[in-house]
Amino acid sequence: MHTNFFDHLSRQFDLPFTNPVLIFSLILFIILIAPILLGKIKIPGIVGFIIAGILIGPNGFNILKKNSAIELFSTIGLLYIMFIAGIELDLAEFKKKKHKSFVFGFLTFIVPIIIGFPVCYYLLDYSLLTSILTASMFATHTLVAYPIVNKFGIAKNEAVAVAVGGTILTDTAVLIILAVIMGSVDGQLNSTFWIQLAISLSIFTATVFIIIPKIAKWFFTKLESEKTSHYIFVLSVVFFSAFMAQLAGIEPIIGAFVAGLALNKLIPHSSILMNRIEFVGNALFIPFFLISVGMLVDLRVLFKGPDALIIAGSLTIVAILGKYLSATFTQWIFKYTKNQRLLIFGLSSAHAAATLAIILVGYKARIIDDNILNGTIILILITCVAASFATEKASRRIVAAEETDPLKVEADMENILIPIADFNNMAAMLDLAVLFKDKNSDHPIHLLSVVPDSDNAQANLLIARKKLNETVMYASGNGTNLEVTATLDYNVPSGVMRIAKEKLANIIITGWPRKVTVFDKFMGDKSTILIEKSPANLFILQLNKPITTHKCIKLVCTPSFSTEKTMQVWLTKVCRLGGELSLGIDCYCDETTKSLIEHYLEQHKSSVIFKFHQEEVWKDWKLLKDVINPDDFMIFVVDRDMEPSFMPALTNIHRKLEQVFESQTKLLIYPQIQSFTPAPKEKTEEHRL
Repeated sequence: MHTNFFDHLSRQFDLPFTNPVLIFSLILFIILIAPILLGKIKIPGIVGFIIAGILIGPNGFNILKKNSAIELFSTIGLLYIMFIAGIELDLAEFKKKKHKSFVFGFLTFIVPIIIGFPVCYYLLDYSLLTSILTASMFATHTLVAYPIVNKFGIAKNEAVAVAVGGTILTDTAVLIILAVIMGSVDGQLNSTFWIQLAISLSIFTATVFIIIPKIAKWFFTKLESEKTSHYIFVLSVVFFSAFMAQLAGIEPIIGAFVAGLALNKLIPHSSILMNRIEFVGNALFIPFFLISVGMLVDLRVLFKGPDALIIAGSLTIVAILGKYLSATFTQWIFKYTKNQRLLIFGLSSAHAAATLAIILVGYKARIIDDNILNGTIILILITCVAASFATEKASRRIVAAEETDPLKVEADMENILIPIADFNNMAAMLDLAVLFKDKNSDHPIHLLSVVPDSDNAQANLLIARKKLNETVMYASGNGTNLEVTATLDYNVPSGVMRIAKEKLANIIITGWPRKVTVFDKFMGDKSTILIEKSPANLFILQLNKPITTHKCIKLVCTPSFSTEKTMQVWLTKVCRLGGELSLGIDCYCDETTKSLIEHYLEQHKSSVIFKFHQEEVWKDWKLLKDVINPDDFMIFVVDRDMEPSFMPALTNIHRKLEQVFESQTKLLIYPQIQSFTPAPKEKTEEHRL
């Protein structure tokens, strides 16, 4: 009996492992330990995953073999990398700089081929077809190092947009070349081949960019509260797009990237859904892919004679040199910094998925021999390691430069307070605050409930605590730092302003005022009191549809004596909203305000696209109604009545906006009073959660 037990136990540890539970445990252990250990010696965690894959793979200690399960997780990880690259791409910046992506895409495609073809044809003495296919392999690259960019929070840097755009262009071109070569080998390179390719690509493009966004918008609108379903829906779109790309005759990685572009506007970068997408990918699927890349590497090929070593060395040198020269030429043409050149090189120098696909297809068709296949495996290892080091080094330098940039908004000055009157609006206001919040700010978002001090105060305070606790759970979904406070006060606006002073809040976000009752007219409208008495930037929101379903931001700025300094807070938030939602901004303002905004955009290198209109729409409600569409996010900036530039016609503007634009989303902004200085913190009686 004991013998049978020990025999059974020993069989569980036979190499390679076959027990799925043991396999998954080992992979998770590697994902946990590798970044921690290598982080101690300042080696990127990505390198650790690849090295671990080499050690445990069939060409290492043969602990694991590449079975269907590992292949599945690896495929998911690769598609995840491409999808995240697409969904995090700053579309506004990409549209502005798309010609730069085309230039880099051309350079990173043609330069490696120009260098690689003579090396393969003349130096290594391969045939014409073999040399063309191998040279095209040098032009490909995989965004293996993209998670490093994501970790350092520089995904919106122009160099990243250029590198990502170039990746798609060059990989698509090379994979089409592969299809053409294989068609010529099979004798199918005729007019029918080209017609089928054009039709399939057209159907794929129309499906992903027209049909899928409409379905996604409907899904997110109708099932707004089903947050888990949102994530499953996104995954379904990614894999369906990848499959559609495969049917169209291109690689699934292109489909995953295009799916990211299609959903880019519907998933804000600071949203809970984006947090879940990144968390699952970075924690599980992407490390799986990197480990599987390592499992392909066979270091023994280096000892199979001088031919294998010469070919492996030649392929690796050509691959790295071609990508480095492409990045350097791009830097010279567009006057990039050395750090941006290094970042472009790091992102574009790793060869993995597309490279392997080309070589394996050529090997199966007997166009590629064993030496090139083995040399490519070594190339994959070296370029992935080099790309990881280069990207991490460049990212650290760029972050350090940004931290010392005098044009950067002082994040330490930002303090957001959200007083809650109607808990049904709490999630909407919190979502907006998360989009507004400076990612470099250490201050939490302050959530406040002011309970009237009456006979039922204790019971109402308990209810407020419970509701606020629910909000803490909601906010934890995207890692939002939230501080909640419940306090008693005889007068709600007074309680809000008291806590605002204590928290040194310079931004207050509140819900749209409810209908005015006879009692309000006698005692004073609470919202009106807050507008008159609160000196901080006041944002009043009425969100009538999911925030991601809007198509344009319409910004109306009434004439003002504001300076760029007093405009900076609210203008920064409006620009951040446009960037998060990937929306352009139609701005209606006078010439003075236009000059101030243009100067701000130039100084802060904002990628948000502004279109300025000279119509004085704030003077004519009919004219204003003509320019506002149902799917617009309407933002109205107006001075308070104590400011010298206040227009009496705009008194109680929130009531007028509600009457004229009942169904549109509205954000009313009252900039801070120019003489406003936050009061020092003072003690108060309060109930804090």
